[in-house]
Amino acid sequence: MASLFGFEIRRKKDRDEAKAVSFTPPVHDDGAVEISSGGAYGTYVDLDGSIKTESELVTRYRQMAEHADIDRAVDDIVNESIVTGPDEDTVSVVLDDIEFSDSIKNTIQDEFKTILELLKFNTQPYDIFRKWYIDGRLYYHVVLDESNPKAGIQELRYIDPRKIRKIREKKRKNMEGKQQFTVSTTGKEYYIFNEKGFTDKGSSSYGGSGTNGLKIAKDSIVHTTSGLLSTKGDLVLSYLHKAIKPLNQLRALEDSMVIYRISRAPERRIFYIDVGNLPKMKAEEYLRDIMTKFKNKLVYDASTGEVRDDRKFMTMLEDFWLPRREGGRGTEITTLPGGQNLGETNDVEYFQRKLYNSLIVPMSRLDPTTVYNVGRTAEITRDEIKFSKFVDRLRSRFSNLFLNLLERQLILKNVLTSEDWLKVSQAITFDYARDNYFEELKQAEVMRDRVQTLRDMDDFTGKYFSHKYIRKHVLHQNEEEMEDIDKDIEDEQSREQYTGMPAEKPQGQEQEPEEQPTDDN
Repeated sequence: MASLFGFEIRRKKDRDEAKAVSFTPPVHDDGAVEISSGGAYGTYVDLDGSIKTESELVTRYRQMAEHADIDRAVDDIVNESIVTGPDEDTVSVVLDDIEFSDSIKNTIQDEFKTILELLKFNTQPYDIFRKWYIDGRLYYHVVLDESNPKAGIQELRYIDPRKIRKIREKKRKNMEGKQQFTVSTTGKEYYIFNEKGFTDKGSSSYGGSGTNGLKIAKDSIVHTTSGLLSTKGDLVLSYLHKAIKPLNQLRALEDSMVIYRISRAPERRIFYIDVGNLPKMKAEEYLRDIMTKFKNKLVYDASTGEVRDDRKFMTMLEDFWLPRREGGRGTEITTLPGGQNLGETNDVEYFQRKLYNSLIVPMSRLDPTTVYNVGRTAEITRDEIKFSKFVDRLRSRFSNLFLNLLERQLILKNVLTSEDWLKVSQAITFDYARDNYFEELKQAEVMRDRVQTLRDMDDFTGKYFSHKYIRKHVLHQNEEEMEDIDKDIEDEQSREQYTGMPAEKPQGQEQEPEEQPTDDN
C-alpha cells in the first residue's frame, strides 16, 4: 500500500476480516471492479445495446436529466429532500443515542459543522444532492496537510465519477474438509483515477503496474452510492435508471406526433388531368406542362443569395397531380382532408404518467394547474405518503456521505479511535429540515386524535384499563418519557402557582387597588 497515493487509516476491523473465512463472498453495493490478481480490468455491460461502460451510463443519466419532464420530476424530489430556511439548519447530526461525555459530543458537533463548510453544503445543498441523485454516486478527494495530518481535513474536491473507479482485489483460498473447496475473501481496496476517463476498452483496462491510472488509497476518497445495483450486482445504478425506457417511449411518441401533425395537418388538392388517349410518354409530358403552368415555387438560397426555381421537387405538403384517361370524368380538382383528432394528447399524457410513476413522483404534481392544498392530513393522497417515505430513504442513503467524512475527521484529529467509531457509528443519525407547516399539522392532528381517544376511555380507566396501559398504548409514551413527565408534574405542582399562592408580579408593575364598595352598592 506504500505505492498508493494518499493516506490510510488502520482499522482493527480490516485485520479481523483478513482472518474471517466464509464459503460465500461478501456482498458490496459500491460497484467496485473485483479482480482476482495482477491488475484490474474494467466491467462492461450492454444496456439496450448501446451502453458498454459505467462512464457511458453516467453520461446517459445526465442526458436524461436535460429532458423537461425528467428535470421537473428531479426538481420536485430534490426540493422535498433538501429544505433550506433562514432559521433552521439544512441538516444536523443527532448524538442522543451515543454514550459519550458532553464535551466529546460538542466536539463532534463542531467537526460536523466543519465538514459542512468544506462540502459547501450550507450554500450548495441542492446542487450536491442533485448530482448524487442523477449520477447515482459521489466521489470526493480528501485533502490533508501531509506535514500535520492531525489538523484534519483541509479541503474536499469533487471528482467526476467518469474518471475514477474503485478496485477490490479478491483472494481465493483452498479449504480442506470432507471435500476440498475454494472460498473467496476480500483483499486490498483502492481507487484508480484517469484524467481522460474510462470511456472505452483501451482506457478502462489497467495493467499490474497501474500505468493507465493513478492508484489512490481507499481512505483518501469518500465514495457514496445510491445502493441500487444491476441484475448481476456488479454495476451501480442511478434512481433515474427505471425511467430510461419510459423516457425513450415518450420521446418517440412526441416526435411521431409532431411529424404526423406537420405532414397531415394541412389540406392538399388533388388535380385529376384528362389526358385523353395520348400515349404514355405524351401523357406524362402534358401533365408536367400543366403542373409547370399552374405551379410557381421560388426558393431563396441563403448560402448564395440567389433565387432559384424548385418546381421540379414535390413534397408531402404540396398538391397531387394525377393523370386520367379518356372515358373518365374529365379534369377535376378535389381536396384531400387534413389529419383528424390532431388535438388528442391522451397517449402522450399516458407516457408522461408512466414516466412519473417510474420516478415515484405523485401524479398530482404533473398537472401545473393543481392547487396546493394544505388542509387536514387525512386529505393527503396515498401517493404523497409513499413519496414522503421515498424521500426519507433517499436522505438515509445520502447520509453515508456525512458518516464517511465524519469518521475520517474524528480519527485524524484523535477525537475517537477506529474501534470507538465502530461502536457508535450506527447510533449517529442525521436530522434534515422539513416542511415545518406540514409536520406541525400532522403532529397536531395525531395528538388531537389521541386526546380524543383518551377522553373516551376516561370512564373505563381503573376498571378495564390501567393508567400505565393507556399511557403506553394510547399516548405511546415509553418508560423514559413516563419518568420525565412524572418528574415534571411533581416539579410544577411544587411551585407557588400550583399551591394557591399568587404569583409574583414583575418589578415596575404596581398592583391595582381593589375597588371599595360604596353605600349605593
